[in-house]
Amino acid sequence: MTESPELTEQPLDLLYSETEDDLRAAVRALLADRAGHQTLLGRIETESPYVPGLWKSLAGDIGVAGLLVPEKLGGQGASHREAAVVLEELGRAVTPLPYLTSAVVATEALLAVAGEGDAAAGLLAELAGGRTVAALAVPLSTAPDAGLPSGGTVTAVADAVAADVFLVPRADGLYAVPADEATVVPQTPLDLTRPLATVTTAAGSGARLAGPDAARA
Repeated sequence: MTESPELTEQPLDLLYSETEDDLRAAVRALLADRAGHQTLLGRIETESPYVPGLWKSLAGDIGVAGLLVPEKLGGQGASHREAAVVLEELGRAVTPLPYLTSAVVATEALLAVAGEGDAAAGLLAELAGGRTVAALAVPLSTAPDAGLPSGGTVTAVADAVAADVFLVPRADGLYAVPADEATVVPQTPLDLTRPLATVTTAAGSGARLAGPDAARA
């Protein structure tokens, strides 16, 4: 009996590499030093649960914000395994930080359109260096074939209060809207470590990063 190609491929290595273990140790040590449970409990019911300066240390000094960004675009050129290590440690310490929203979700959206112009690549470099925090603001539609609006309000945007820029899909493309051009109204989430907000952007605000096909994707 001949085995299928899928069965003869080399098995997936589920063990962490030395590099991944080193990354985990660095993130864990930083969180233990700067974001212990007493520190987090003292901030959790305030307007901003984020520990001041922690994002800069984690994203910029350790360099985790650019793990998924290729080196040619200013990132580390790592894989989702390394990003998962960071997410595991943030979850282990229950640390409020915009890592998933900015360094994973928004970064992946920008990577998908990075070939369409210099604007997306430039913003990726800002995210990779931890200098900018982005959040994807996607409107929910009741009809699967409905078009994207030219502007409007999006509810329950995670980490919107920490974002410097919003990635907004519209009918004519994907836009980067600076936070100071948007209206952000905090909401009360069930999980106080995961701040949510309603984000409203006006039609025509921001800079277009890619065309309508990319926005729909």
